[in-house]
Amino acid sequence: MREYPLVGGPVEVRGALDLERTPAGVMPRRLPAWTKEQYQDPSVYGGTVMPSGVRLVFRTDARVLEFEVLTSTGQLDGDPRPRPTGMLELTVDGAPAGRRRAPLGHVVRMAGPGAAQRLIPGQPGTARFAGLPAGMKTVELWLPQQTPTELVALRADGEVLAPLPDGRPRWVHHGSSLSHCLEADGPTGTWPVVAASLGAVEVTNLSQPGNDMLDPYVARTIRDLPADLISFKTGVNIVARATFRLRTFGPAVHGFLDTIRDGHPDTPLLVISPLSCPALDERPGPTGVGRDGRITALGDPADLARGALSLQVVRDELARIVALRQAHDPHLHHLDGRELLGPADVDDLPDGLHPSAAAYRRMGERFAAHAFADEGPFRARSHTRPIG
Repeated sequence: MREYPLVGGPVEVRGALDLERTPAGVMPRRLPAWTKEQYQDPSVYGGTVMPSGVRLVFRTDARVLEFEVLTSTGQLDGDPRPRPTGMLELTVDGAPAGRRRAPLGHVVRMAGPGAAQRLIPGQPGTARFAGLPAGMKTVELWLPQQTPTELVALRADGEVLAPLPDGRPRWVHHGSSLSHCLEADGPTGTWPVVAASLGAVEVTNLSQPGNDMLDPYVARTIRDLPADLISFKTGVNIVARATFRLRTFGPAVHGFLDTIRDGHPDTPLLVISPLSCPALDERPGPTGVGRDGRITALGDPADLARGALSLQVVRDELARIVALRQAHDPHLHHLDGRELLGPADVDDLPDGLHPSAAAYRRMGERFAAHAFADEGPFRARSHTRPIG
């Protein structure tokens, strides 16, 4: 077995905008390094190192590959074992070629959510994929979407070469945990990856669990990225944390769109409103968790008349803003998030908010059927590269 460098060699790390050096190797991050000094909430950093949509891409004639990684997962003091590390999934020429449980590495212990953390150091582990098809092929290793994963080493029993140029259109998406998809059954089961596969596009997922807040640094990141298709889904974190009122929400949406349009004036841009969430559809946040483990709204419905936000208020406001801007921006589009997961699907929300693994796959199929259809927003004539 020969070892190949993971940085500065033939391997491409796609879906990450920064590779942070660590004592063990490199940690992929899904936002650029310059954004770190602008995080108001430390949980933003934690979301950026959860590698949803991040994968290693290369060509090889190897029949056996070994990937050495160092994961970091959490454990509450009352839990008998650490949280699952998730799956490493391999594809060969786009087809599934194996999945392995990511090795357990560092464990972060805490008494409860938000409590002081204690690191129990771990060691890198190796995932081995054998019996791969003979001949030169394109390989992608998808990292577990819910687990920070440091890349330590790649070993192969054959040659490893740089991937060929990818001619697929580049889709950039931003959203909340409902687009990050921690509950998916693996990294290729997140709805943006399912949709990208069906639409034959290359996806970069900038979604931030709990932190989809129309942050300017995210808009500037999207502005500066190469992109043929752009989408963002917003509203649920804003309502759940009561971070905006109606007076401030609308201008923030306009500002987010204006910044993206500074770099992509004609790129198809799809604004997606919130999915169904019974607790928040008609009530304002903030939110709590009931005894049954399901999300509950703590806000006063009477406050809606004074400018508080429910998910339905957000849906109405996003539809209004997009309709207003379409008069001078024909490449701007709107999708009601309930077309991806609506009232008929709420039984697929185990905690009242986050979809099940099966529901995430269904969302990807529904998004692809809408966005990549012949008359869909991502089939617009302004594409710089052909789809399909």
